Order: sequence, then structure tokens, then C-alpha cells
Amino acid sequence: MRVHIADHPLITHKLTVLRDKSTSSPVFRQLTEELMTLLAYEATRDVRVAECEIETPVMVTNGVKIADPKPLVVPILRAGLGMLEGMTKLVPTAEVGFVGIVRDETTFKPSTYAERLPDDLAGRQCFVLDPMLATGGSLAAAIKFLFDRGATDVTAVCLLGTPEGVQALEALVGDRNVNLVLGAMDDGLNEKGYIVPGLGDAGDRLYGTV
Repeated sequence: MRVHIADHPLITHKLTVLRDKSTSSPVFRQLTEELMTLLAYEATRDVRVAECEIETPVMVTNGVKIADPKPLVVPILRAGLGMLEGMTKLVPTAEVGFVGIVRDETTFKPSTYAERLPDDLAGRQCFVLDPMLATGGSLAAAIKFLFDRGATDVTAVCLLGTPEGVQALEALVGDRNVNLVLGAMDDGLNEKGYIVPGLGDAGDRLYGTV
């Protein structure tokens, strides 16, 4: 598994505002979308393209377009929905699937309550969106769904990650073709399984249910 931490001043600035507990839900949603677009630029660096011929106002020339089959974007419900618009703005031709995963707050174990994915993901580049890579359980479960459907090329995008979460993912994926793109690597987890310094519960802050 390859890990890329997007070290960019704009990302760090926006994450700083996102972390602030006084940041309102509307601003939090806007910043999450903006951060996702910045991270998507890094995550799609190796997106597959095919050569094509076009005609400009001046002449015929060659270029490239997103190759078929189109990339599949998979936000993990519910917090991953806050990242979806930022990704599809950059790759509007991508298709979208969904996985709903909830974490037991006592055991920290994930359980899946919904999924909507194509039956066959062979040959598809898949992009999984989850704001927080904490214990790694939810993201690992979502990636396993994709593997089970035949995916062989998966990129996970998270606003924040932890060493514990990265280690858990590495144990799952082994030498499979998985990329992890993070906005920042935080210190770790507290006794409640929350990322520190973190930004709190991303879903609650996105949707104003704090």
C-alpha cells in the first residue's frame, strides 16, 4: 500500500479551520468539499486515460479523455457524502456507488448496513471517500467490499489519518494495488477511538447534529 500525505499550504490552512470547534456546519461542509477537490487532484494522478482526436478552432490535434470503464467513486455513508461533490466536480464522468458502515462505539468494530455497488468491478479504478481514518475498520470493510466484487485498483481518500489506521489498512491489503491519500497524519487515537487532535465527529459536524 502506498501512502501519500498531501503537504500543501492550502490544505493545511483549510484543515485548521475545519478543526476549529467554532466552525459552523455550513462552513464545515464547504471546506470539506474544497479539501476533497484538492485531495482528488492528488488521488487521480494515475487515473486511466485514452488517446482521442479533436478539432480545435485552428486544427485537428490529439489529446486524452478519461478511459472506459469510468472510475467508480464510493463515499462511505454518512460522512463520506460530504466529500462526494468535491470529487465529482473534478471527475464529472465518474460513476458513484455507496457503502453504509456504522462503528460500534464500545468495540470500535464496523458493521455494514447498506451497499449499492456494481456486481463486477473488474478493470475499474475505485475511489473510496471517508473523512476520518481512525481505527481503520470502516475503510477496511469498504475496501474489502470492492475486492470481493473484483476490484484490483483502489484509492482511498481521507481528510485525516492515524498511524493505527494506516497499520490496520496495510494488514488488510497486503501487496494489493491500494493507494491512500491523506490531508494530514494526526497523532493517534484517544481511549474513545477518536482521532487526536482530530476534528470531532465529521458526520455530526457536517450535518449539524452535534
